Amino acid sequence: MKTIDRSRIRKIRALVQWIVLAMVTYAGISFYFFARALENGIMPSISRSPSVEGFMPIGALMALKLWIAGGVFDPVHPAALVLFIIALLMALLLKKSFCSWICPVGTLSEAVGQAGKKLFGKNVALPKFLDYPLRSVKYLLMAFFLYVILLKMTPPEIVMFLDTPYWKVADIKLLAFFTEMSLTTQVTLGVLFGASLFYRNVWCRYLCPYGGLLGLLSAASPITIQRNQERCIRCGSCSRNCPSLLPVDRKKAIRSPECTGCLTCVSHCPAEGALNMALPNRRSIKPELFVAAVVVVFFGGILVARLSGKWHSSVTPEELMVIVPYIKALAHP
Repeated sequence: MKTIDRSRIRKIRALVQWIVLAMVTYAGISFYFFARALENGIMPSISRSPSVEGFMPIGALMALKLWIAGGVFDPVHPAALVLFIIALLMALLLKKSFCSWICPVGTLSEAVGQAGKKLFGKNVALPKFLDYPLRSVKYLLMAFFLYVILLKMTPPEIVMFLDTPYWKVADIKLLAFFTEMSLTTQVTLGVLFGASLFYRNVWCRYLCPYGGLLGLLSAASPITIQRNQERCIRCGSCSRNCPSLLPVDRKKAIRSPECTGCLTCVSHCPAEGALNMALPNRRSIKPELFVAAVVVVFFGGILVARLSGKWHSSVTPEELMVIVPYIKALAHP
């Protein structure tokens, strides 16, 4: 059996992840100085960074319902809705690739796990009697948000919320959550960081409702990881290296909502033709083509939003100058 080396796939993925993380970091720093200027009563000399709205998926879910129900595309934080739609589209077409190739939280969580492996020699897995119940937490959180927003909130109520001063400065309030952390926040993040050193992707695996939603939608994706049993040499390398701890070497196809389409299993498979991304007709898709599709859908979606005027907020710095002095008094409606 001819062996192959596809480690380049992991290098390409790391490159995409860290490029996106660098872009998000730059946007975050720019937004920090934008917000600080407003807080100091100074008109910002730099423009607001729309991409930080990607960290507001709950508001984006409300905006998505309003757009579908009433045809109104939220003008206050349009980038939040755009990024949410892109993530949903990626899940439907390309598995949960947003989580494994784009999401900066996922990239950092993975990096912490790798650091823990170097420090302690290995990462450990929770026993199944703990792992399964804990994995359900993210789906319970997801169900709660879907119930409250999609079933309980009416379009008029969403319109009222999206028109409040609170929503107009929601991104600045989110920034303050990190720059002015409470003791509870510090302890919580510290526990997550410490746990992630030992257990890979604690937040993504057990707690992220966003990832839970994308995972369920990914079940509709026409692309799956498929194993050719005749070519498989039963080395187990795919399962040992799967970040989601899936039994790839015992399945013909991976349809689990936990699969993120990261291609880590494919990149570690040494047997030619044994493991590939493939369509339902078992026609294999080259990893490079899958990566190109991820990049095109994500950045192409942003480009379309920019060209169509659905990226930048309609809220002016002048409006924010009036609201920001009272931001700490603003409570969720």
